Amino acid sequence: SENRFREQGPSDLSIICTQTNKITTMLASSSCRCVSARRVAARGRFASNGSRVTMKAAKSPVASGYANALMEIAQANNAVEAVHNDVDNMSALLRESKDTLKFLANPVLVASKKKDVLAKIAKEAEFNAFTLNFLSLLVDKKRINAVESILEEFETLYCEVTETQVATVTSAVQLENEQQFLIAKKLQELTGAKNIKLKPEIDEDLIAGFVVRYGKDGSGMIDMSVKGRLEKLAAQMMAAPKSVAGVAM
Repeated sequence: SENRFREQGPSDLSIICTQTNKITTMLASSSCRCVSARRVAARGRFASNGSRVTMKAAKSPVASGYANALMEIAQANNAVEAVHNDVDNMSALLRESKDTLKFLANPVLVASKKKDVLAKIAKEAEFNAFTLNFLSLLVDKKRINAVESILEEFETLYCEVTETQVATVTSAVQLENEQQFLIAKKLQELTGAKNIKLKPEIDEDLIAGFVVRYGKDGSGMIDMSVKGRLEKLAAQMMAAPKSVAGVAM
């Protein structure tokens, strides 16, 4: 069966052995953190109108098609949250380990070796069976090279299904959990979203404070940084009429 995996041997994993030994650490340091002022909706929930998520236009028809297929499987088996957690972890791993991505996308390597690597990742990260079978299918269909874009499309669908607003929070230093919670709560009030997913980023140039970008294409912004305030103050000073007090001869 295509959903069964060979017993893996050390030689099969030689190319990425140093990465797979650190999988747990990398997954724990994912750059995306989901923070909600309310409890996340029940696992496997449908859209608020009771219907399944619909197909939407995407950058890649391949990525869109496979992402929709995974979402339908997850919904049908009440495993949306479990699969989404796996997708988050897999995306984090691929961001941290480019060697793993290159390994999976290598057209020369046989499918069995790629499946061995995926099985090892799934075991260490405790992936849901649907997620592992889906990744294996991508290998069989020779679509594993598009895994990043597929996972990204799934994330978009997940946000639609769970009415989640994604926001990027850039700060000078790492924010505490309580600070992220308060930001999420404020964004809920502004957007009316049921859930808020924060993507923390660090920018020391901000000096202190933070900047939040949300909405479609980051069109909404809340600037609470020292840098932003200084720039605003400088702009006001430049726009103010010059004093004529010292002009008289």
